[in-house]
Amino acid sequence: MSAITPTSLLTQPLGQLATTIAGATGVFHQYKLDFCCGGKQSLADALAKKGQDATPVLVALQQLQHQDAELPEWRSQPVKALIEHILERFHQRHRRQLPELIRLARRVEHVHANDLNCPTGLTQHLEEMYQELESHMLKEEQILFPMLAGGIYPAGPISVMEEEHLQHGDALAILDELTNNITLPQDACNTWTALYLGLKELKEDLMQHILLENEILFVQPKTIAKDDDRQMCCGSCQ
Repeated sequence: MSAITPTSLLTQPLGQLATTIAGATGVFHQYKLDFCCGGKQSLADALAKKGQDATPVLVALQQLQHQDAELPEWRSQPVKALIEHILERFHQRHRRQLPELIRLARRVEHVHANDLNCPTGLTQHLEEMYQELESHMLKEEQILFPMLAGGIYPAGPISVMEEEHLQHGDALAILDELTNNITLPQDACNTWTALYLGLKELKEDLMQHILLENEILFVQPKTIAKDDDRQMCCGSCQ
């Protein structure tokens, strides 16, 4: 994409920047800017809420614009291809991640219960996250995704999924609170280290998952409307 001025960067929504500038999500993770559930807010508004100086974020984003690395441009790919990517890259991955993270968290809470840094309550929170996320993914797999693959974009089900995405964002915020922003204590054992490494991966994956759905998959392509218009014409233009 062509270079964007700092002023233009500030006025664009985080979700749009995350899906058009390769590597932007890494910058947003670094500065704790919510680009998935909070993807509709502008970069300027997000920075203001955090009290964050805009300069280092803008410099990092402009540097990325000059790099050759490119993310897959899912907006130009068939909807079915994006759905398959989400199913394989995120749905199945979450189903592998969470049971193991729950096991590790249970072990850490048991062994280090007397440690002031122990993430007490993390196991229960992860179990609740897994239950909610599994229910969410099943609804997508059984109801919404087949409709989207068929060119149908139902406003009601999409709104429900977007609302649940906000709840997932809240769950990630609680995860940060329980783990001091997933920060390891200096004397952390290997199990604790593996747990927090996995939590960081889960957080990044879930945010990327939500971003792709909110900003690309759930947005009805303009070609759908054109196809509908063509089907409604008298046929003389065929």
